[in-house]
Amino acid sequence: MLIFDAVLGAVLGAIGLVGVWAGLSLRVVQQFQRGVVFRFGRVRPQLREPGLVALMPVADRLRRVNVQIVTLPIPAQEGITRDNVTVRVDAVVYFRVEDPVKAIVNVQDYNFAISQVAQTSLRSIIGKSELDDLLANREPINQGLELMIDSPALGWGIEIDRVEIKDVALPESMKRSMSRQAEAERERRARIITADGEYQASARLSEAAAVMSATPAALQLRLLQTVVEVAAEKNSTLVLPFPVELLRFLDSATDAHHRSAAQAEEPPAEVGTGAAEAVAPGVEQLELPPLEELLEQSPLDAPDGVAHPEPGRRESGQDGPRVERAG
Repeated sequence: MLIFDAVLGAVLGAIGLVGVWAGLSLRVVQQFQRGVVFRFGRVRPQLREPGLVALMPVADRLRRVNVQIVTLPIPAQEGITRDNVTVRVDAVVYFRVEDPVKAIVNVQDYNFAISQVAQTSLRSIIGKSELDDLLANREPINQGLELMIDSPALGWGIEIDRVEIKDVALPESMKRSMSRQAEAERERRARIITADGEYQASARLSEAAAVMSATPAALQLRLLQTVVEVAAEKNSTLVLPFPVELLRFLDSATDAHHRSAAQAEEPPAEVGTGAAEAVAPGVEQLELPPLEELLEQSPLDAPDGVAHPEPGRRESGQDGPRVERAG
């Protein structure tokens, strides 16, 4: 009985020792990790692959390094572009650990180191770029920023996968200026397109006018067609085009009427020496005898066909002296 208890105690002690040794020497490395072993403070060149890893108790220490791609956002950095515009730019860096030994030994905290280098490089790239490049031509800027970050990261065992600018924040005044510029550009294009359309329409209208001038009935048919199109919309007001030829006819008729009225209102011409007396139309004109005959003729002699009053008498209703013939 005593022997059995002693054997059982020895077995249990051995199992306990094995468990303690296993706890001190066995480690598990995940698939996305790599193990770096330090033995008495010195790094072992051989990396521990994913799975169960056996270490020397007390002597070895294991550091697990994540080799996945890490997404590191870069805080927004404010800077002045090459064309003197103040902007705020934020970006994101994608990197992974290429050499776990360098990442653990050469740099204390590679995540913090990459973040600081990215911020500094972003400020530098803002000062070297123009605003239009930051807004519309980001691919070369992303490549330049990636090279600037990758240069120191190579010595840390870090591989920069890609760098992208996320957003560019502009001042409100600059936004308004850019919006006005865009509106002016669009208005310019709209005016050019409208002018081009007017030019093409004028060419077509000139051809149509040439056809209609050859056949006047086409103009009347077009007028009737326009009336039908307007009347189809059931409007309360109908706008009817007025032919230009009719306006010209009325204008010429009005001018003729004004000329005839001006001639009718013209005053009669004055009678002067050697000038004939103006006679109104519709009044019978009498011919006067020659001046010599009038001088030779006696005032008492009446002209032919005219009754002369007797001497010494006056005509009824007339007051005046008697005319006597001198002997």
